[in-house]
Amino acid sequence: METLTQFVTAINDLVWGPPMLIAILGTGLFLQLRLKFMPVTKIIAGFVMVWRGRKAAPGAPGEITPYAALMTALAATVGTGNIAGVATAIAVGGPGAMFWMWMTALVGMATKYAEVLLAVHYRETDDHGEQIGGPMYAIKNGLGRRWRWLGAAFALFGGLAGFGIGNMVQSNSIAGALEAGFGIDPWVSGVVMAVITGGVLLGGVKRIGAVAEKLVPFMCIGYVVASLTVLGIYADQIPAAFSLILSSAFSPAAATGGFAGAAVMMAMRYGVARGIFSNEAGLGTAGIAQAAGQTKNPVESGLVGMMGTFIDTIIVCTMTGLVLIVTGVWSSGLKGAALSSSAFVTAFPGFGSQFLAIALAIFAFTTILGWAYYGEKCWEYLVGTSVEKPYRVLWTIFVLVGAVTQLDFVWLVADTLNAFMAIPNLISLLLLSPIVAKLTQDYFAERRIPVGRAVVGELSR
Repeated sequence: METLTQFVTAINDLVWGPPMLIAILGTGLFLQLRLKFMPVTKIIAGFVMVWRGRKAAPGAPGEITPYAALMTALAATVGTGNIAGVATAIAVGGPGAMFWMWMTALVGMATKYAEVLLAVHYRETDDHGEQIGGPMYAIKNGLGRRWRWLGAAFALFGGLAGFGIGNMVQSNSIAGALEAGFGIDPWVSGVVMAVITGGVLLGGVKRIGAVAEKLVPFMCIGYVVASLTVLGIYADQIPAAFSLILSSAFSPAAATGGFAGAAVMMAMRYGVARGIFSNEAGLGTAGIAQAAGQTKNPVESGLVGMMGTFIDTIIVCTMTGLVLIVTGVWSSGLKGAALSSSAFVTAFPGFGSQFLAIALAIFAFTTILGWAYYGEKCWEYLVGTSVEKPYRVLWTIFVLVGAVTQLDFVWLVADTLNAFMAIPNLISLLLLSPIVAKLTQDYFAERRIPVGRAVVGELSR
């Protein structure tokens, strides 16, 4: 087993090494340039589209509203990475890692926009009459039969990775958080999670979307409000925090407290890696959820979808990072969820750890629901709609197993499969980038809006 672990670790280090990070960032930058930085200039317009997306256009194909589709995608991305992942990035790479997470998000908005646009543009109707899409369908229908193997590879890697990183790892995090914060036995947490998960999955994407559009805004707003309260308590430290983030991004972070100091490359590496882990831009997953959204135009879906990256990283992750820095715990030597918990305990003595345990549990549980849909559509692409019921039963069982099992090896394998998912997706994004550019140009030309300008009024008609 040790030999196998070492072998998988070596593969993981290779696939998540600098070449992969450069490939993901490079693809995003290429798409930003090709789109003339439209995703950045249209941030306000994107929020307008999200607001409009609460109601579907009459007669538009799809199962859920664009807003519910975005919440389903956010359910999968806003998770442990926003709390434990950010903490690890800053603990190892220093405060400068936060800056590189921001850069990753701004570049990743173009990647997420293209992923969603292609997923909706090339989506299909399955045997149940439901709209389905994602990188596998974009590859099959956009690149042709000679590339179908690449779509199958994405679906296989995604279908397997989901049971680890989207299921067992999340339920294990929930069980651990509830045991540490409230003394609840992992078996109890596992059974409760399995029952709730099974009840939601029985209703398919419509029920997942209904739960997500209520739970995701609640958890994001609640976490941001709590973080803003901490920032209010330490308001005098905020300017220094931003100064430290910017200076550490371009110069080595000095050792202080339990922090060993970090080089610029360390800040960049961990900031980029954790940014990608958090918002999943480049993995192609968001397109699977957005393809179920009711819309008549893939560009509008792309505008809604790209806001997921902005909300996940620029808003939620930034809150975690600032809380860690202003409270001064970032240099304590702790890592992961323990570091984040320490920050909230410092600000809220007596109940800070319980608050973070609840936040982590909700974040992780929504990830289980979002990834359940991703995995189901990956297996449906490979096997057909007959896989739905067996898959949902198996997914529910794995939630319980994950809550009561040691998962170091499972995490390692799932993380490696995540990287393998990115490869087919990035290839398809580059090869289909002319389609992305043309559809975008045509959409804005019809509205007489230059692609490089941010005009909200036209989009809010």
